Amino acid sequence: MPITLHRSPAADLDPVLLYRLLELRVAVFVVEQQAAYPDLDGRDVEPGAELLWAEEDGAVLSTARVLREPDALRIGRVATAPEARSRGVASALMRDAVARCGELDPALPVLLDAQEHLADWYARFGFVATDDHHVEDGIPHVTMRRDPDPSATPHP
Repeated sequence: MPITLHRSPAADLDPVLLYRLLELRVAVFVVEQQAAYPDLDGRDVEPGAELLWAEEDGAVLSTARVLREPDALRIGRVATAPEARSRGVASALMRDAVARCGELDPALPVLLDAQEHLADWYARFGFVATDDHHVEDGIPHVTMRRDPDPSATPHP
């Protein structure tokens, strides 16, 4: 069965699907990476926040979220199940997340905080590392930015 991409505000999700998305994030970030942190930070339910996910045959394989910030959009919480890695699933989801940011407001930059070992992967989607290197939950991160198309006009 083909991989399908989806996106929705958290409030519009079926509770079981929302549970599966959050379960994947906890499995990757908290359990696999052994980073005890508050994944449920309140940002998933902010106005304008969207959860994105890739699924195959009803199974959630990858997830991300898009957030609105005062002067930018932000992609975060990108997580992929171990069995879906190296299959292009996360790349497809990331392309969808970048495209969604362009739909929301093509004149805004897009930010993300990448684990440093994944900076080259995010660079494939037009992100450039800034000087902001920091440690989050014991894992080195770098802030990355994707500038808007200079000819883009903001959405009203």
